[in-house]
Amino acid sequence: MSQSRKWSVLSLFVAVMLVVFLLPVGLMAGKAFPSGEEIADGKAGDLVLQAGTYEIGGKSYRADYGTLVVPENRNKDDSRLIRLPVIRMHATGESPAEPVFLLGGGPGQSNVLSAEFLASRRLNDFPYAWLLKHHDFVMVGYRGVDGSVSLDCPEIVEALQVEKNAFSHENLEKLGKAYYAAFQRFTKEGVDIDGYTMVEVIDDMEAAREGLGYKKINLYSLSYGTRLAYLYGLRYPDSIHRSLMVSVNPPGHFVWEPEIVDAQLRYYADLWKKDPIAVSRSPDLIKTMQKVLNTLPREWEGFRIDPGKVKITTFMQLMHRASAAQVFDAYVAAEEGDYSGLAYLSVVYDKMFLSALNWGDQASKAVSADYDPNRDYEAEMDPPGSIIGSPGSKLWVALQYGGWSIKPIAEEYRKLQYSNVETLLVNGSIDFSTPPQNAKTLLPYLPNGKLVILAEMGHVSDVENIQPEAFQHLVERFYLEGIVDDSKFTYESMNFTPS
Repeated sequence: MSQSRKWSVLSLFVAVMLVVFLLPVGLMAGKAFPSGEEIADGKAGDLVLQAGTYEIGGKSYRADYGTLVVPENRNKDDSRLIRLPVIRMHATGESPAEPVFLLGGGPGQSNVLSAEFLASRRLNDFPYAWLLKHHDFVMVGYRGVDGSVSLDCPEIVEALQVEKNAFSHENLEKLGKAYYAAFQRFTKEGVDIDGYTMVEVIDDMEAAREGLGYKKINLYSLSYGTRLAYLYGLRYPDSIHRSLMVSVNPPGHFVWEPEIVDAQLRYYADLWKKDPIAVSRSPDLIKTMQKVLNTLPREWEGFRIDPGKVKITTFMQLMHRASAAQVFDAYVAAEEGDYSGLAYLSVVYDKMFLSALNWGDQASKAVSADYDPNRDYEAEMDPPGSIIGSPGSKLWVALQYGGWSIKPIAEEYRKLQYSNVETLLVNGSIDFSTPPQNAKTLLPYLPNGKLVILAEMGHVSDVENIQPEAFQHLVERFYLEGIVDDSKFTYESMNFTPS
């Protein structure tokens, strides 16, 4: 392969990774929000609003910017108060229907899309502007990421940023000690970690609903946010009109099980065999990946290649079909002797992946919900014969060595139970982060639930953006009429040729 071809591969990965990983990880109140003086005497439940505009790409929307005052830990009468940002974008049409509350992905990412952030990503409009014709759209900051307290952990980033053998036993033990060091630092700073759970987030949303004066709301949830939406329905069923879940994550699924990862890879491999161009490059995609990983050099053209880093960034890239095509192309090229793509995956781990999350928030929400101290994550997440194991879940191993001392949420919220909330579940069939098996597991517990699985689509952005008009039609008919109409979707086969 020519040098220009090698660097074009790297450039493509740069572009894709910017989209996949550089998501908002926190928002502090800016000039549009109420001043410190205006909220200085705020009591728990107070919501102070300030009228303004949300401007992006030359378009202006009427909006309110607010600060919500809430207890850090509602289980303690003497808990200190923290503050969260709230943005309400007003409906543009007359007689709006129930408002839509966003429950974004994560954990460890912001739930507030600022116009400045979207503009920096060259977006010329608010991505959910289409909903404003009939609904107010509300974004309430996630505690631990947005607002007055951030659980950002430089200790964890430092522990993860190692030159080689990123997921060796030694480095995972080091990571566990870093988690505990960060936990101790927050404790000394007066942060009550036990207050940073999904149950508290749901109560924040409910406080915002009450403060904004809405009787019932619609939920628009994505990935981790679908777990919040489900629990919201268990906790406050009378507050919810209808609930949309995109890329479904029910209780018990913050751990990616290796057998499910393998099954999704084999699904891709079956699609690969139906593509004559793809098969001409490699007759067996799985064997190509296994061969490359078994013979991976530790350096290429001056770039260090770490197998653990390659595996975890491979997993992250496989969440969306466009970036999955890039990954598979990189493995096939590596089998032919060009390791540029895989070298970049290793580089991406250090330069982008580590800064993509608020690690303390991720630990708090995930550990309090799904962590099982009786599991041997080190052995179970990388079983013999697995294609790539479950590289994302190997981080759970660190929690055995110091860890993150947070109380589990109540058992009733850690298991499946029935909810009568009217719910629409939408999932891609090749979603690596939240595979459709998740939605199928939850559906029997939703008597008023309907499931739509979109063939050959991946995680959230695939579902929302590959056929946007069809998706928007589906969502609006559900919110306004309670009808599930997926008739505008058409089948798009997987394209393994990188764009």
